[in-house]
Amino acid sequence: MKCEDLLRALSDYIDGEVDPSICEEFEKHLKDCEPCKIVVDTVRKTILLYKGTQVYELPYELKERIHSLLREKWKEKFPMAEC
Repeated sequence: MKCEDLLRALSDYIDGEVDPSICEEFEKHLKDCEPCKIVVDTVRKTILLYKGTQVYELPYELKERIHSLLREKWKEKFPMAEC
């Protein structure tokens, strides 16, 4: 299994929705690939943190500033894409 394969199916793996044989390949890959191990651990921790927190509504102005900034960055990175 390559890193790209693991990352492509990461969400299903973390959710426990991967075929057991593929799961074994994931585990084998993670034993030898520190970068993928870090990604998987980080995503798991993020999910746990997110599940345990209360949702707070952002002020409208802040939300608009963030969206605007993200759109600008997206256009810089992908000038041909539509937002």
